[in-house]
Amino acid sequence: MGRPPTKLAEALRALRRRMGLTMSEVSRRTGVAISTLSKVESGKMSLTYDKLTQLCQGLGVDFADLLGGPSPTQGDTSAKGRRSINRIGDGVVVRTEHYDHCYLSTDVSGKAFVPLVVSPQARSFADFPDYVRHGGEEFVYVLEGALEVHSEYYKPVILQAGESMWMDSQMGHAYVAHGDAPCRVIAVCSGNETELIDAVNAVDHHPSQTPE
Repeated sequence: MGRPPTKLAEALRALRRRMGLTMSEVSRRTGVAISTLSKVESGKMSLTYDKLTQLCQGLGVDFADLLGGPSPTQGDTSAKGRRSINRIGDGVVVRTEHYDHCYLSTDVSGKAFVPLVVSPQARSFADFPDYVRHGGEEFVYVLEGALEVHSEYYKPVILQAGESMWMDSQMGHAYVAHGDAPCRVIAVCSGNETELIDAVNAVDHHPSQTPE
């Protein structure tokens, strides 16, 4: 495998400098080990969802702020008049054990929904220690390959390219790439980004990325 994408590294370094914090101060505020922060900023490692959540909560920022997007005007949480265009190659890529996520429109904070392109890496539900659960609703559309959706109340279903599914995100669920071909989907999740990250990473956690 190649090196993890550098966008997260650049965003974290820029945020830390904007806030005037040393790496040690970020570690104390967030509970993320200095060694982990150092590897992320040097582009040698990505972060799982729980670590992204720890950073957001510890630093008191929105997920869009962490990824380098501007904050809305103080006291104005309205989306009136705002827009965000995603060109080819845009977005912030976060790779974890079970998924590669490309977060879109990260320049907009306080969004009512989270748009992202997902490339499932798992080939079997047995790879997951548990289902993913989070508040809100979720819509997934298969762009290429075949997606196997597992959920706690239904039998697994296979979606081919061009097919889609809506679900209650509070129901446990997991995405698995079906077959040998690469799988890529676009997902739209309602609710708060930080809440989504926190919930998903409860089961999408790589022990090697938690050195503390």
